[in-house]
Amino acid sequence: MKTANGHLSYCSNIHPGEIWEEHFANLQATVPKVKTAVCPDQAMGLGLRIANQASIDLIEDPNKLAALKNWLAEEDIYIFTLNGFPYGGFHNTIVKDQVHAPDWTTQDRVNYTRRLIDLLIKLLPADQHEGGISTSPLSYKYWWDQRGAAIGQATMELLKLVPYLAQTEQKTGKWIHIDIEPEPDGLLENHREFVDWYTDTLIPFAITAGIPEDWVRRHIHICFDVCHYGVSYDKPADCLQELVDKNISIGKIQISSALRVDLRKDASARIEALKQYEEPTYLHQVKALKKDGSFVQFKDLAEALAQFKEGIYDEWRVHFHVPLFLDSYGLLNSTQAEIGETLAYHQQHYVTRMMEIETYTWGVLPAEYQESIETSIAREVTYIQDLLCKKP
Repeated sequence: MKTANGHLSYCSNIHPGEIWEEHFANLQATVPKVKTAVCPDQAMGLGLRIANQASIDLIEDPNKLAALKNWLAEEDIYIFTLNGFPYGGFHNTIVKDQVHAPDWTTQDRVNYTRRLIDLLIKLLPADQHEGGISTSPLSYKYWWDQRGAAIGQATMELLKLVPYLAQTEQKTGKWIHIDIEPEPDGLLENHREFVDWYTDTLIPFAITAGIPEDWVRRHIHICFDVCHYGVSYDKPADCLQELVDKNISIGKIQISSALRVDLRKDASARIEALKQYEEPTYLHQVKALKKDGSFVQFKDLAEALAQFKEGIYDEWRVHFHVPLFLDSYGLLNSTQAEIGETLAYHQQHYVTRMMEIETYTWGVLPAEYQESIETSIAREVTYIQDLLCKKP
């Protein structure tokens, strides 16, 4: 829905479906119920996740795309952003590091993202001239012995799309940007790595390739995922200010929350409580703050739990997208404060036109936090709506 602070939506990667028919059926079953609960009298935005096979389905069969557009019009729903991070299976399968595959070193990732560009141009409402597509942080860092070479190769593949995006805007009037999403253990895993890559690699590579710098800045943005910033112990307001200062655009804010575990007291009990969040579907990277002020990182929660020793750590941050509207889960807490800080800065400085709620772990949360999917989504949206109504 449109707010004074930009478009607000939730991401449909919460709904299963890698082929279009399956995903569309889940959208039809759930999205209208959410709309009735959160904005019955105005149009509702939707952040659409289109998997690779679904993108092929929609491109190759114009009737499927027409059916989607008709349904959107009938339900008073509009699309302004796509999630192009997970390429393939994302539900009911073991995802783990394969969420990055194929990565930005491959032509498959380029082709997939180009299909998403073409689809978003057709899905944007007539009065909506801007759209964004979030995507992976180039690759998964543990796949590479020579990470610098992988970053260079991925950057060149990404830059292939910039002239196409610029030419498409000239032809259609639709401005599409690719929003790179730093993520724990990605080749670009945090704010510092993203900013350094943007200024020291992306821009110089573009200039060498003869691609105008203003094209790059207009069409390559950051997807500011608050959960990921929380896991990295980054300060959202400071990071947003640096992005503004360095003329790096925020394509969208992904509103999400991570687990925070205070280990300064009752550490054994808190670790025991954390064990219920160990599950086999997604990666749940852990960044641990030690008592001496240094950090240690673990590839997944199981690895962190296996190596835990009492008396070493002050705090753990866990990459587990927990519900936004809760600050505590029994003995555990969340990075909800980072959401408040991010949105307060945005209210003051208006850094993006796009905000997207992304809690996709409902199916793997402990049972006491699970409700019907439409109730869970509506509760998230209502919480953020209320937060945006408060003065910063």
